[in-house]
Amino acid sequence: LFFPQCDNAKGLKAFYDAIKYGPNHLMVFGGVCATVTSIIAESLKGWNLVQLSFAATTPELADKKKYPYFFRTVPSDNAVNPAILKLLKHYHWKRVGTLTQDVQRFSEVRNDLTGVLYGEDIEISDTESFSNDPCTSVKKLKGNDVRIILGQFDEEMAVKVFCCAYEEEMYGSKYQWIIPGWYENLWWESWINSSQCLSKNLLAAMEGYIGVDFEPLSSKTNKTISGRTPQQYEKEYNAKRGDGQSSKFHGYAYDGIWVIARTLQRAMNYLNSTNKHQKIEDFNYTNHKLGKIFLNAMNETRFFGVTGEVVFRNGERMGTIKFTQFQEQKEVKVGEYNAVDDKLVIINNSIRFQGLEPPKDKTIIQEELRKISLPLYSILSALTILGMIMASAFLFFNIKNRNQKLIKMSSPYMNNLIILGGMLSYASIFLFGLDGSFVSEKTFETLCTVRTWILTVGYTTAFGAMFAKTWRVHAIFKNVKMKKKIIKDQKLLGIVGGMLLIDLCILICWQVVDPLRRTVEKYNMEPDPAGRDISIRPILEHCENTHMTIWLGIVYAYKGLLMLFGCFLAWETRNVSIPALNDSKYIGMSVYNVGIMCIIGAAVSFLTRDQPNVQFCIVALVIIFCSTITLCLVFVPKLITLRTNPDAATQNRRFQFTQNQKKEDSKTSTSVTSVNQASTSRLEGLQSENHRLRMKITELDKDLEEVTMQLQDTPEKTTYIKQNHYQDLNDILSIRNFTDSKDGEKAILKNHLDQNPPAQWGSSDPSRTSKDPIEDINSPEHIQRRLSLQLPILHHAYLPSIGGVDASCASPCVSPSASPRHRHVPPSFRVMVSGL
Repeated sequence: LFFPQCDNAKGLKAFYDAIKYGPNHLMVFGGVCATVTSIIAESLKGWNLVQLSFAATTPELADKKKYPYFFRTVPSDNAVNPAILKLLKHYHWKRVGTLTQDVQRFSEVRNDLTGVLYGEDIEISDTESFSNDPCTSVKKLKGNDVRIILGQFDEEMAVKVFCCAYEEEMYGSKYQWIIPGWYENLWWESWINSSQCLSKNLLAAMEGYIGVDFEPLSSKTNKTISGRTPQQYEKEYNAKRGDGQSSKFHGYAYDGIWVIARTLQRAMNYLNSTNKHQKIEDFNYTNHKLGKIFLNAMNETRFFGVTGEVVFRNGERMGTIKFTQFQEQKEVKVGEYNAVDDKLVIINNSIRFQGLEPPKDKTIIQEELRKISLPLYSILSALTILGMIMASAFLFFNIKNRNQKLIKMSSPYMNNLIILGGMLSYASIFLFGLDGSFVSEKTFETLCTVRTWILTVGYTTAFGAMFAKTWRVHAIFKNVKMKKKIIKDQKLLGIVGGMLLIDLCILICWQVVDPLRRTVEKYNMEPDPAGRDISIRPILEHCENTHMTIWLGIVYAYKGLLMLFGCFLAWETRNVSIPALNDSKYIGMSVYNVGIMCIIGAAVSFLTRDQPNVQFCIVALVIIFCSTITLCLVFVPKLITLRTNPDAATQNRRFQFTQNQKKEDSKTSTSVTSVNQASTSRLEGLQSENHRLRMKITELDKDLEEVTMQLQDTPEKTTYIKQNHYQDLNDILSIRNFTDSKDGEKAILKNHLDQNPPAQWGSSDPSRTSKDPIEDINSPEHIQRRLSLQLPILHHAYLPSIGGVDASCASPCVSPSASPRHRHVPPSFRVMVSGL
């Protein structure tokens, strides 16, 4: 016996002294320190000695090329790797990471583990090592989403590792640590002071880790080669040990003695059966034949010992590996692995995991399509159906009352197009709510195009028809020449068709050059709401193409120009005083509401593109609001007016016609009615002027009566007439001719008077030089004679214009049809006085 105390020099000297000065040794039993054992084992081949160790677990000694005569009854540190492989397969862990202390012993185990896992469909996603501070490596493992960590480090580093794991929250139900199981009992208490981690935090991070180590004694109750069961052996060992410190290698040392005994017995049997003249006592260090016999006999040794089945494979013990788990501050055996049978046994499902199930080997990413909520879709669909019912009611109202003057003047055909556009916009809501939860991917891609077309065409149809009929009012009322202008509905339909043609050109080019496709957008992972150990990766379906921004810009620009055009028409026709024709206020309100809602809706929809329910709700409500408010602004005022006062809407607000001034109802088309009303509005100023002139006629009539009486009573007053009333007579004639004019064509008389002014009072004809009073046409006699004949004619000529007697009758006209508003004075009664 010699004790080198893990000193390589002392150990090697003691071995050489025993070889040189001692008796011939058949075998070498022992070797605890790995360094001393490896030096001695490497030199055994020169002396044909077989070495059997019961405590050297270093993996380096498993190299049979370097240590061909080395055996050990204790499993190697690498022996835990097949057991770990079995455990990983048992829980279907196919993705692991390693964390290794920079020590040769641990690095060798890690390297061997890499070879064991290679080809077993288990991925080592990350390999980290550290010298003193493991926190950086732990953080990298978390960054690489390593959930199953295989650690190789001593007790001191283990405390630091679990402190870092606590700081990085790499513990609990989502993580599983597998570390060496050969640590001393309550090992963390010795090193807790060397870390900056609180004891409770350290224990929280340690909870549930699994330790892997060889089994010191078999748990089976079978009798061993010594006739004792492992339990009987342990009881006897403890009794003889007393208060001495226990070693976990004592069972392997006990089985090692039996291995040597069985090896010598097998060698003796072999020598007896093959060569009766040679005995094991004849062994010496140069007898290679006996050395080879001992080597083969030990390699073939097999029996059941206190540590389990004792079997060697290439000098390595095929032993039993136990699994322990840290549960409630103590280690509990939860399973064992038999290397001989390659079988893993979990003891009564004693492994406790932090969660409801074993941790996943990686973050399970479950792609979840964010779809539109069915209740939300149902509610918005119900609102859409109500909107379509309302639009249908407006359509029925418009068709039923299309012959009413109020509806006829508001262009019923254009109103029908407005309703059609609104219903198309409503219909697009149903398509916007259909996603991958309702339709297939191919159908969804088709819907991308269909819903865009329907919404675009519906918008243009509704607002195009509204702006087209407003343009007709604008064209009529801005007709400065006051010519009769007829704009039929066919022309307005052509305008709307032109707008739709532009839409179709844009949409067709869009579809041909860069069609809309179904794209899937993936978002950041989210924790499972149900608390499962999975992460949810939301995915969203979008309708997009390569140049989406350009195409949307073209569509928005065109629609914006259309809205500006509508605003311009509304502003230009704001002063039209006929309610049935003037929709400028409602158009302005519609454009304002639609513009504001579209801007807000587009912005909110873009910001909530990762929330399909919110996005669909915003888009649907914007479409419903815009369509509903537009239809209501167009039709609700008409409906109210038609029920309350239908005639007021077709009359001028500034000038109400009296019963005697009403025209006959027009039987012409809607466009002709609009032209007549436009002419009436154009003549408002002239009518006011006409009223003023009529008042002046009344005053002049009194003067004329007075002049007539004076002429009859006092002939000498002709000088007064000549000087003061000639201009009044001309004014009477001019006013009469002006009030009888219509549409600017009855001012001929005034123009004629302007071009041919009458002779001035007191003037004489150059051709007449005779001073004969009888021949002078301006003599008082001639003037009195002419006035007595012409003044009654003049009186009857202008009197009908103010409601007096007609030119063809001697009595005042009382029939409305006799008014100059309904029939003209015959030309024979239009008298021009030029010689007064």
